[in-house]
Amino acid sequence: MTTAVMGGGTWGTTFAQVLCDAGTDTVLWCRGPDQAARILASRQNTDYLPGTTLPDALGVTADPRVAMDGADTVVFAVPSQSLRENLERWAPLIPPGATLVSLIKGIELRTHKRMTEVIAEVTGRPAGQIAVITGPNLAHEIAERQYAATVVACTNPDTAERLQRACHTSYFRPYTNPDVIGCELGGSVKNVIALAVGIAVGMGLGDNTRAMLITRGLAETARLGAALGADQHTFAGLAGMGDLVATCSSPLSRNRTFGEKLGRGVPMAEVMANTNQVAEGVKSSKSVLELAASRSVEMPITEVVAAVMYDGLDVGEAAQMLASRSAKPERYGV
Repeated sequence: MTTAVMGGGTWGTTFAQVLCDAGTDTVLWCRGPDQAARILASRQNTDYLPGTTLPDALGVTADPRVAMDGADTVVFAVPSQSLRENLERWAPLIPPGATLVSLIKGIELRTHKRMTEVIAEVTGRPAGQIAVITGPNLAHEIAERQYAATVVACTNPDTAERLQRACHTSYFRPYTNPDVIGCELGGSVKNVIALAVGIAVGMGLGDNTRAMLITRGLAETARLGAALGADQHTFAGLAGMGDLVATCSSPLSRNRTFGEKLGRGVPMAEVMANTNQVAEGVKSSKSVLELAASRSVEMPITEVVAAVMYDGLDVGEAAQMLASRSAKPERYGV
């Protein structure tokens, strides 16, 4: 099996290491030739993973044609809002029979499409040839080969099992799941909830507030999932609760960290200017909320986060809005 990982950021680089450790021939595509040259010379991605020595077997290139030449699996690890633009350039280079895999956790603006839907639309590949890998996968810990698990979701079980074998190592355990919709939603909405948790932590609020946001965030994720046809059991697993807990609890989470800075009173423009990696929940909050509105699904935490990110809502007012919601049964709606 030969795999191209398209994206030399933190998670793309880390997953390329996982593939190599699993014995899979892997090439990492980087956005610029300078970055590729530095990685080849030092065996480190100093831009994103300084101090992590990458396997000697990992190929590195800035040429997408070279990266995907002969690949039977192509993995996408670029920001969600740039996937379509990149795919439109890459599609003619992708080998016809290659399995296409998304590592991306976001919902496209304007179209409200999940990443596998974008891949299918641009490439014309069938659903059984497209998969998503998602879960509580904080890249820096996995790069250090700490124990972690993930979910390989695909409607074709043979494809899922083949990908499972390709990335199964002594420290990285993949599980399969046919529920692509639920797995992608879990990975996308958890970034939005992590922003809310970060804001609360930055404001000095405690564990009760964090637990409330995590559990009620899971509830609104599951409501949206139900409306879109996801399997409700997915949200109790690694791609749902597992990913949500990791992203909302860890200081390694870029979305929680982004929210914390806002909660401490740092202006949005300043946080944006000093953030060198994409916090997917910032843009996805709007697309998730619009997707929910199109299905008449209530998502109060997402609504407040989107108002902070897009409408200039003060974080103090945001906290008050969540605290002052009317009392309801814990389980309501779809």
